[in-house]
Amino acid sequence: MAGVKLHEVEERIDMAVARAGRRRSDVKLVAIGKSHPVETLREAYDLGQRVFGENRAQELIAKAAGLPDDVDWHFVGHLQRNKVRNVRPTVSLLHSMDSVRLGEAWVKGPGVAPPVLVEVNIGNEPQKPGIAVDDVEQIVDQLTSRGVEVRGVMAVPPVGSSAEDSRPYFRDLRALRDRLAAHNPGVVELSMGMTDDFEVAIEEGSTLIRVGRAIFGPRISQGTV
Repeated sequence: MAGVKLHEVEERIDMAVARAGRRRSDVKLVAIGKSHPVETLREAYDLGQRVFGENRAQELIAKAAGLPDDVDWHFVGHLQRNKVRNVRPTVSLLHSMDSVRLGEAWVKGPGVAPPVLVEVNIGNEPQKPGIAVDDVEQIVDQLTSRGVEVRGVMAVPPVGSSAEDSRPYFRDLRALRDRLAAHNPGVVELSMGMTDDFEVAIEEGSTLIRVGRAIFGPRISQGTV
């Protein structure tokens, strides 16, 4: 199991939490398995990891079928409305709610829909999905009025030359979360921080870090987490 570096990541989390004066229980590690086979995720499971995330509906369904039922699944990628029926029954949290139309699709169907995080285009980058910062409060109100449980916000900051370049964006996202929470007490989560910057994200208040490459190694397909 030397290929899965879960313990190393946990040690880095512990140090970041200590620097920030926070508790380890304040931060949830979401192990992002995209492109890695279910056997690799099973190694992390056997080492104690229970929260996993995927960004493709097909991968999510296949891997959920191959891991034990006590796994807590999160969906972190862009979600098309026609894939909601595949994703919703499996996950406990959607990180990428990015439109009112998606919210309307999300609450359709039997039972209570899982909670969501609103994806924020925190760097105002036209090539990225997410809601513009100035529109988030209005969108949250519209989603809530349609029965969507908004639990927090998520963002991917612009790529920088170092982890420190992400810090101002993390601070902005936390300030946005705090503004939303003033009128929506259920808005508590901050999904921010990936392999290259999760320690800075923890220092700035992240409650959910999405880490793939540092645990599983480089993605098998093009790109990295």
